Amino acid sequence: MDSSEITYSEIKSVFRECFNIKNKSEVMNMSSLIHNRKYATEITADNDGEQVSIAGWVHEKRHLGGVFFLIVRDLSGFAQVTLHKHKGGVEQELFERVKKVARESVVTIEGKVKSEPKAPNGYEIIPERMEVLSEASQILPLDTTGKVGAELDTRLDARFMDLRTERTKHIFIIRSQVLKAIRDFLDERGFIETNTPKIVSAATEGGTALFPISYFEREAFLNQSPQLYKQMLMASGFDRVYEIAPIFRAEEHDTTKHLNEATSVDIEVAFVSDKEVMAILEELIAFVYSKVGGYPGLAKLNWELEVPKIPFRRITYDEAIELLSEAGEEIEWGEDLSTSAEHTLGEIIGELYFITDWPCAIKPFYAQPVDVGVKGKRKDICNAFDLMHPKVELASGSQRVHSYELLKRNIESKGLSADSFEFYLDAFRFGMPPHAGWGLGVERLLMSMLGIDNIREVVLFPRDRRRLAP
Repeated sequence: MDSSEITYSEIKSVFRECFNIKNKSEVMNMSSLIHNRKYATEITADNDGEQVSIAGWVHEKRHLGGVFFLIVRDLSGFAQVTLHKHKGGVEQELFERVKKVARESVVTIEGKVKSEPKAPNGYEIIPERMEVLSEASQILPLDTTGKVGAELDTRLDARFMDLRTERTKHIFIIRSQVLKAIRDFLDERGFIETNTPKIVSAATEGGTALFPISYFEREAFLNQSPQLYKQMLMASGFDRVYEIAPIFRAEEHDTTKHLNEATSVDIEVAFVSDKEVMAILEELIAFVYSKVGGYPGLAKLNWELEVPKIPFRRITYDEAIELLSEAGEEIEWGEDLSTSAEHTLGEIIGELYFITDWPCAIKPFYAQPVDVGVKGKRKDICNAFDLMHPKVELASGSQRVHSYELLKRNIESKGLSADSFEFYLDAFRFGMPPHAGWGLGVERLLMSMLGIDNIREVVLFPRDRRRLAP
C-alpha cells in the first residue's frame, strides 16, 4: 500500500475525534444505505475470497481487451474493480453496464475480494452487483486524477470537485488536524473556549477596514477581531480564554496572503505579561507541527514537516530596522514594515521569529506602553510583538492596557470617540487585572506549514475582493 494513503485506523480516528464515537467497532458502519460498507483501505489481500461492499466515485476507467478496470475512490483511497468480458449472461450484462458509467458517478459495488499485488492496496474486487446512485455529467469541470492541471480560479469555482483530488483532500484533512491540535493544546492548559459576537457596533482597531451592515435601524459592522470582548472577559474572572472563529477585514488587498474572511485563533490571559503569552504561542506552534508531522498524507503534498525548535528567536523593532538597513532597505523609525521588508528579514533570519518592542504609533490603542523607567527602553514603544515566518506574518499580540484612564486616552489619541467604546471601557472601571494575548491566522499557519504559495488553497470557499461565491 502507498504510504501516503490514509489507513483504515486513521479514518476511524478522524471519525472518533470529530463525532466523539465511543464504539470503535461501529465507526465504519454509520450508514444503513449500503449494507456492511467497507472503505478501500479497510480491505486488504488478507480478505481474499470474502464478500464486500464498497461505495464511492468512479475515479478512472481502463479497458484492456477483454478486461475492464474500474477504480473507485472514497475518502480513504482507491479500490480496483476488475471485470472480464463474457459471451453472455449476468457477467456480460454487468461488463457492459460498467463500461458505460461516467467518471465521477457515485456507485456502490458488491463482490468478492481477490488478492492482486499489482492493484491498489494489493487486492481487486470481482463484482457481482453494481448500482449507480448518482450519474455524473460526461463533461467535468476539472480532472480529479491530477493528470490535467487546472487554474486556481477554475478549481475554486468547482471546489466540490477540487476536493475530490488527492492533494486538496489532504490539505483539508490536515486543516482539521491543525484545529484539533490547537484545541487540545489550549484545553490541556486550562483555557476556556468562548464565542464572541461577529456583528458589532464599533471597530476593534479603528481605521476603515470594516464591512458595514444594516442592523435594523442602526449601522453595524462585521467584527475585525474578538479583541474587545476577550479583554472584557478578563474582568469576569475567566482568566484564560480562547476562540477559534471567523474575522472580517474590508482590506482591498488582492495578494496571495490576504483574505477578507479568515479564521483566527485568539487567546487572552490574565495576570501575565507579553513574554508569557509569547511562550504559549511558540509552544502551540511546535505542538501543532509535531501532531501534523506524522500524517502520511503529507507525501501527497511532496512535503516534510520539521518541528521548529523553541524558544523562537526574538529581535526588537530597532534591531529589525538595523538589519534591514544593513541589507540596503531603509525603513524610517516609526513606519510599519512593508511586505518587501518582511521578505528581506525572512531571508536574513531564515526561521520562525518574533519582532518585539514596536512603536506605539503603529500598534492598536490597547497595546501597553513600556514603562518609561525600564532601563534602555524608549518611552514611545509598547509591549507588542509579531510572530513571523520567513514568508509571512503569522500572529500579533501584546500586553494590554488595563488602566481605564490610559485606555481612554489611547482611544482618543487614535482619533476615535471614547463614547463609541463605552461598553468596552466600562469593564475597566470595576477591577481589570493585567492581561495579555494574541491572534493567530489559521490560514497563514497552514500555508506556511505546508509550503503553499496562495492562501486561497487552504480555505474551503475563500472570500476576497473578487470572490463572493461559491
